[in-house]
Amino acid sequence: MYVDAMDLRCSSCDVVADPLAWACPSCGGALDVPPIPLEGSPSGEGVWRYRDWLPAVDGISLGEPVTPLVRMPWDGLDLTLKLEGALPTGSFKDRGTAVLVSWLKAHGASSVVIDSSGNAGAALAAYSARAGLKCHVFAPASASPGKLRQIAAYGAELHAVPGTRQAVADAAVDHARVTGDVYASHAWHPMFIVGTRTFAFEAWERMGVPDAVVLPVGAGTLMLGIAHGFADLRAAGLTDRVPEIYAIQSTACAPLLADGREPVEVVVGDTAAEGIKIAHPPRGRAVIAHATDVLALDDDALWAAHARFRLAGVYTEPTSAIALAGLTNLAERLEGKKVLVPITATGLKSPA
Repeated sequence: MYVDAMDLRCSSCDVVADPLAWACPSCGGALDVPPIPLEGSPSGEGVWRYRDWLPAVDGISLGEPVTPLVRMPWDGLDLTLKLEGALPTGSFKDRGTAVLVSWLKAHGASSVVIDSSGNAGAALAAYSARAGLKCHVFAPASASPGKLRQIAAYGAELHAVPGTRQAVADAAVDHARVTGDVYASHAWHPMFIVGTRTFAFEAWERMGVPDAVVLPVGAGTLMLGIAHGFADLRAAGLTDRVPEIYAIQSTACAPLLADGREPVEVVVGDTAAEGIKIAHPPRGRAVIAHATDVLALDDDALWAAHARFRLAGVYTEPTSAIALAGLTNLAERLEGKKVLVPITATGLKSPA
């Protein structure tokens, strides 16, 4: 079991950080946790089925289910979708947030703050309400109205910020520094990624290890959780392989489409894929290192895939559709392989 006293450490300079810290106190780098041994056996349902493979804290839950797997025809590919919109607030962000809020509550947090384009904010608002924490959410004023209403519905204090996505992040960090509220960023705090590992665990139990995973990537927190989760399963001797991982970005914001190991500077344009509109992903180097390849597609491709899947019965938010669009570009590389695509959020988040 993952012990409560385990240190958070800087991925750059190895400095130990406080459990409520979101970045290295010395260099400002992203924090990581040591590899987690998979001891014990899964029991129960949903995220906390893997309690023995998660932090040893009282798990805060909203009844997370095992999300459905749906086989879908797509140009001859062996394609399975995992419908993360079935989670309590309608997106995969509930996986990481359930673990993150449980960790923060156990370590004395009483008020939290996040910046979010919508889904992470809704998840933090809901799980904070469940845990009895005060919650502030900074979101773009241009975010989907339904997402903003959902955040407010859980009782969080919503701060709609005009301007760029970076301006929203800066406002949330400034709030944390002034008030002492814990900055519970899904992009920064490593416990969020510890939680998204459960996507890989569920997939492994129900379909085995896919040959390839194709998904939308902004901050990369689901992708890194998937990569770490399958790597943990291999380290435990529960599988002998890990999948290829293809990260799909928008041409309007593709800092991970880089020739080397470092993200590149981009000028952010308009895109319906608001959930991956992250110009400066804090863990960009790690995402590039774990990706088999990174592709960028435009909104025409996004909407074509969105229409094709909703007419087949799968209603996804636009951000998820950009991964489905990527299947066409990857068709030759994925031929004959078992492919898994996370539908990261329900289309009801951003009706279109």
